[in-house]
Formats: sequence, C-alpha cells, structure tokens
Amino acid sequence: MYYDVYILANATHVTLYTGVTGDLERRLWEHKTHADPGSFTAKYNVTKLVYVESTTDVNSAIAREKQIKSWNRKRKNKLIQTMNPFWKDLSL
Repeated sequence: MYYDVYILANATHVTLYTGVTGDLERRLWEHKTHADPGSFTAKYNVTKLVYVESTTDVNSAIAREKQIKSWNRKRKNKLIQTMNPFWKDLSL
C-alpha cells in the first residue's frame, strides 16, 4: 500500500493545506466536493493539488507531513516549485 503526502492550494496560491492519506483519489474527491463543509479546505476553497510524494511506510508519511507542516511558507513554496514550477493542478 502507498501513502501520499500532499499539498493543496487555493486558486490564488495564498492558502496551503498539507495532508497525508492512504487513498489520494478519495481524499481529493472529499476536498474538491467539500464533503465536510466545516473543514479548513472547504472554508478556504483549498482544492488544487500542487505537490505529492508517496511512500510505502505509513510512519514515514506521517513524519513527512509533520515536517512539511512545520516549515515556513517560503520553504513550502520552494518544495512545490521543485516538482510543479507552474503550480498546475496535478489531479487533472
């Protein structure tokens, strides 16, 4: 099984959300459809997949999510731009 650490952005790239999941397709559907209307991603319309990395180790995925969440915005932007320099929606 694969575990994905991912970063979502809103349309203007002002707001970011970092998460981890064992089912990226389902999780993206939840974010994009605002399955939980009270969630952070629904409130700020954060639905654009701009970064993703995968691992087979759930503990590594959780640790990586926590690591990325602890970073400042400049460092997160740099990480995103290494994989996705134009901030395209990778889920399309």
